[in-house]
Amino acid sequence: MKSREQLQKIREMTSIELLDRLKDRKEELFNLRFRMATGRLEEQSRIREVRKEIARLHTVQHERNLKILSAKGAMNR
Repeated sequence: MKSREQLQKIREMTSIELLDRLKDRKEELFNLRFRMATGRLEEQSRIREVRKEIARLHTVQHERNLKILSAKGAMNR
């Protein structure tokens, strides 16, 4: 799946879904790193994929926070 398509799907998620997905990916990354440390990881490229998805999730979360802050700032004027 292309990164733009992934980003679009992430943007369509609710905030709760976004947080749940972020939690799941962080847990997956922990498990992948643990398996790599013990020498049982076969697909090392998966670590990179998960890290990128975590970054996308953080990006969308940050965009939403900025949108909320800018809306509050506009209401205070």
